[in-house]
Amino acid sequence: MSYIIRDAVPSDLPAIRDIYNDAVLNTLAIWNEQTVDLENRQQWFDARQAQGYPILVIVDTADTPLGYASFGDWRPFEGFRHTVEHSVYIHPEQRGKRLGPLLLVELIKRARACDKHVMVAAIESGNAASIHVHRQLGFVTSGRMPQVGIKFGRWLDLTFMQLMLNPGALPRAAHLDDVQ
Repeated sequence: MSYIIRDAVPSDLPAIRDIYNDAVLNTLAIWNEQTVDLENRQQWFDARQAQGYPILVIVDTADTPLGYASFGDWRPFEGFRHTVEHSVYIHPEQRGKRLGPLLLVELIKRARACDKHVMVAAIESGNAASIHVHRQLGFVTSGRMPQVGIKFGRWLDLTFMQLMLNPGALPRAAHLDDVQ
């Protein structure tokens, strides 16, 4: 089967919501316990658009979204402006078909194009498949935090991985025009 990766549009939001809600209800990929409605996904979409950050969808030949990916600010402070954290979610019937890595490769390209320096992955430590994919794409483990989350009645460990997007790049000051 052939796939296309493209920028998401508002008409993709019902599928994005459904993929997200499935992950909430059935996986440890998202540590939320409440599903979201279309208004929530629209607000999320609008916020990403305002920040200039991509939301990508991978679609089949009928243009049906099979998964999506995005990144956003890692921490909301100026000193972290060159670091982003990403998310990749795949429709439950499409998992295991290597769609996630396809989305992640394109997301890495987009982060580089946005002049980001580091991409962070926060992965439930038992998710060996995700950790493996990230390692294959050059991410390295930078930390593990035991029992920092809870879902489905059990404590969860969090593994942080990161990819240096532009090794050797020099940092730039924020708001150079504002410096007197």
